[in-house]
Amino acid sequence: MQFGIFTVGDVTPDPTTGRAPSEHERIKAMVTLALKAEEVGLDVFATGEHHNPPFVPSSPTTLLGFVAARTERLILSTATTLITTNDPVKIAEDYAMLQHLADGRVDLMLGRGNTGPVYPWFGQDIRNGIPLAVENYALLRELWRNDVVDWEGRFRTPLQGFTSTPRPLDGVPPFVWHGSIRSPEIAEQAAYYGDGFFANNIFWPKEHFVRLISLYRERYAHYGHGTPEQAYVGLGGQVFMRKNSQDAVREFRPYFDKAPVYGNGPSLEEFTEQTPLTVGSPQEVIDKTLTFREHFGDYQRQLFLMDHAGLPLKTVLEQLDILGEEVIPVLRREFAINRPADVPDGPTHESLITQANSVPV
Repeated sequence: MQFGIFTVGDVTPDPTTGRAPSEHERIKAMVTLALKAEEVGLDVFATGEHHNPPFVPSSPTTLLGFVAARTERLILSTATTLITTNDPVKIAEDYAMLQHLADGRVDLMLGRGNTGPVYPWFGQDIRNGIPLAVENYALLRELWRNDVVDWEGRFRTPLQGFTSTPRPLDGVPPFVWHGSIRSPEIAEQAAYYGDGFFANNIFWPKEHFVRLISLYRERYAHYGHGTPEQAYVGLGGQVFMRKNSQDAVREFRPYFDKAPVYGNGPSLEEFTEQTPLTVGSPQEVIDKTLTFREHFGDYQRQLFLMDHAGLPLKTVLEQLDILGEEVIPVLRREFAINRPADVPDGPTHESLITQANSVPV
């Protein structure tokens, strides 16, 4: 079981002071959070990809390459890499290069993106979102798995005798998660290839994601990759903690009430009741996170969103200390209890090499 954090890199004013960080401050803060994640014993740091204000992470590989040079153990991931508006050739090259620089500590989460204006900025049409995601990923797999590629599709110029460089480290491409909030087609795609499915269940009720994950598990087995229980599932989550739950609610409420992603919707109490958001004590976070296994089955990766809604860096670092010291050790123990032996652990470069070597030629 892998635990980590993900950031969307939003530049949001702190509602208690009215001050927003500069882009420079926000980018540096993301690096600080990644280093803190390794320090407190987390397994994964993931960054989103955005090309529109108020977000700053337009170049995930630049950020993750910088973090790779300053860490030793942390798995570096994306949340999300836009498979629709990035050219598959560039994705293949960039993430293979990052994989070499990080000595294999790289995977990526692919998504189609839901910000309409971004598509035409990169010469695409959001109405082609699903077909683009399907075709571009098929090409990406070819580029990583075949030394010489001939390709013709609907959305890009053909390739003839093309070799993507550098080749994946040890001949093993990075592990791929397909991230989705609402699209069964993406769950189907993940299942077809035997890849991971990441349900970013931070805003919608669990029943919605139970359906998506169940579909993915069933289709994973249908395509012969293993049992439904052996499918690779990742989940998102949001938490804010203080020693006493009353203090946590009081401190977080202005951020919830004023943040663009929350404001003018359900109350904090309603939102925490209906979604995975947990605002309270460390024990309350532990208790609610453990219910995820009851809803979704044993899974491989749990990422928490911690640095959103204008929370100052000092506060987020305090949250990571609590997460690493009081929450994750308990979750590791509890999730290990009664976990079936045939349910795989979270993917690593080493496990992918072992898996590749065990497949009959």
